[in-house]
Amino acid sequence: MTTAPVRSPAGRRCAHVLNTLHATSYFAPELGKELAGIGITHPKAANFAVRAAAMGAVSAGTVTAAFYNYKHELVARHVPAVWSLASPEAVLAARVRGVDAALRRLLGEETVASPEMAEAAELALRATEACSRSARPLYAAHADLPVPEEPHLAFFHAATLLREHRGDGHLAALVTAGLDGLEAVVTHTAIGRGTAPKWVLATRGWSREEWDAAAGRLRGRGLLDESGELTERGAALREEIESVTDRLDLAPYDHLGAAGVARLTELGGGFARAAVAAGAYPVDLIGKG
Repeated sequence: MTTAPVRSPAGRRCAHVLNTLHATSYFAPELGKELAGIGITHPKAANFAVRAAAMGAVSAGTVTAAFYNYKHELVARHVPAVWSLASPEAVLAARVRGVDAALRRLLGEETVASPEMAEAAELALRATEACSRSARPLYAAHADLPVPEEPHLAFFHAATLLREHRGDGHLAALVTAGLDGLEAVVTHTAIGRGTAPKWVLATRGWSREEWDAAAGRLRGRGLLDESGELTERGAALREEIESVTDRLDLAPYDHLGAAGVARLTELGGGFARAAVAAGAYPVDLIGKG
């Protein structure tokens, strides 16, 4: 039996809802508590450790390359020092415990144990069967981790794989478009759907002067106007970046098929909306302010 091919917007929508649920972990106090319990208390060190741990006790350069939009000097203040506080294996175990507690709080015990959660896990894991390790360091590292037995943790694991698979491809698209890490964030924020500048400045290590300089470079290329909005050329470049990302990330969604993607989007979207409604994210996280 063959499955209907998936058009790019459908795959992009599915990836978005899965990422929305995955990214709740970065704001979950439960995860922060688990990391503090193994000695990692600085929020920036915690962020670098929890996402990079699958790659092992890597260097600052590796994290900067894989994360792309963090200033290297900030990364180097915490990596590799964080691995002297806790091993990557301890960090990964803490993440599982923190995510378990956070999902139970955000979604409720009934949803965590529901047939819908098990179905979502099965669909998401099936999609990951078509992911590729080549030139995708964060995906490849996470793909080597075992799949948890409990459905809500298996779903989170699969969502993480799909998120990092798309993210690694997205970085290739950004490099091809000639946008450095900060320029990528500035243009994404200008769309109105990216992380708000104050959050970028607080978490990525860039100064306001560096942000303004990046905006100046983008204006010089005709991508931003004087008010900080994307020009027609800038908007076209951002859409081209997303289209290239879609193409590089199409395999898992084609493998799942149109019906499977639609169902996974429906289920994942419901979980994501419930998590957002439960306060998973700061209210001012997204936007131009």
